[in-house]
Amino acid sequence: MLRFLLDKFWNEDVWLPPNTSWEDITPGPDKVVVYNDHRHLLYPIPLAFVLIALRHLIENYWFAPFGKSLGIKNTRSKKAPIIPKLEAAYQECSKIKHKQQFFSREQICALAKQLDMTERQVERWWRLRRSQDKPSTLVKFCENAWRCTFYLYNFSYGVFILWDKEWLWDIDQCYIGYPHQGVTSDIWWYYMISSAFYWSLTFSQFWDVRRKDFWQMFVHHLATIALLSFSWVCNLHRIGTLVLLLHDCADIFLEAAKAAKYANYQKFCDVIFTIFTVLWIVTRLGIYPFYIIWSTSIRAPMLLPMFAAYYIFNSLLCLLLCLHMVWTWLILQVAYKAINAGKMEGDIRSSSSDISDSSHQSNHSTPNRVNNKKDK
Repeated sequence: MLRFLLDKFWNEDVWLPPNTSWEDITPGPDKVVVYNDHRHLLYPIPLAFVLIALRHLIENYWFAPFGKSLGIKNTRSKKAPIIPKLEAAYQECSKIKHKQQFFSREQICALAKQLDMTERQVERWWRLRRSQDKPSTLVKFCENAWRCTFYLYNFSYGVFILWDKEWLWDIDQCYIGYPHQGVTSDIWWYYMISSAFYWSLTFSQFWDVRRKDFWQMFVHHLATIALLSFSWVCNLHRIGTLVLLLHDCADIFLEAAKAAKYANYQKFCDVIFTIFTVLWIVTRLGIYPFYIIWSTSIRAPMLLPMFAAYYIFNSLLCLLLCLHMVWTWLILQVAYKAINAGKMEGDIRSSSSDISDSSHQSNHSTPNRVNNKKDK
């Protein structure tokens, strides 16, 4: 039964172009080129834990001391007093997938009566309790510094290894001669390290700083991993490397802008954020749809026979484009508010708790900082 299911899943009519079999592209010493080995897709998973460990070491022994030297405090908000009934209500709210971010008015009134407290005291306790769970500014700085470092490395490495590759300059070369296109060791490492990084983000996202676009990012990471896996299995690594290179470019400036904000380098943050916004729009809404997706949708069918897995691959590319559109709208909102405020305030992508607290507090005080919402 297992063999039957595997044969159905790995059906050559689904995964490969017409008149091509798995035997044709199976790696071996007798082959003219080095074909991708689908078993290598398992390598990035243990490598992801290596990256998580490396990140932990770099953040603690490099970025944290550097952040402290910039004056970033590793302090948390004052702890809320221990009140069992309020704590139980808080934990119950937290279980609802972070959708309910403050006690309802009815809950506040009921709890205030039960505990002989004023509604204002209950609200103040809630804010203290939520602030207690938030990571310090130094922790968030280290997280962004790590991502900025990796994206800078990965983009630089991608440019270095692709500079002499013909498909970087002529995208039609991604399809000419397909699927008999060999993979070199530098491309192999580019794929393995990139896949491992996105696996590490998928794992660590559950204990990293909680963002408002948590689920969008989760879908993004899974879609990226699926794209890398699909392109690897189907020998579409050439177009895959172009997608990777294009996406890493703007992310360097995004993470750098957030790190600069946490370090209170406001003008530097504004400049980098401006560069990021321009790069994002040019790459994600310009080059990506009108060059990459146009090529995979229009040029590819002209140069090679289509097959089912290719349509799935192209659908994943389009899914990423949809996410880009959503995030572009959020980025433009941040830019508009920043222009009105005179500076880019807050985190570029705020956590759910930031949004809930600031929106609640605005009922009692002047408007708070802009809650920004974006991350790749």
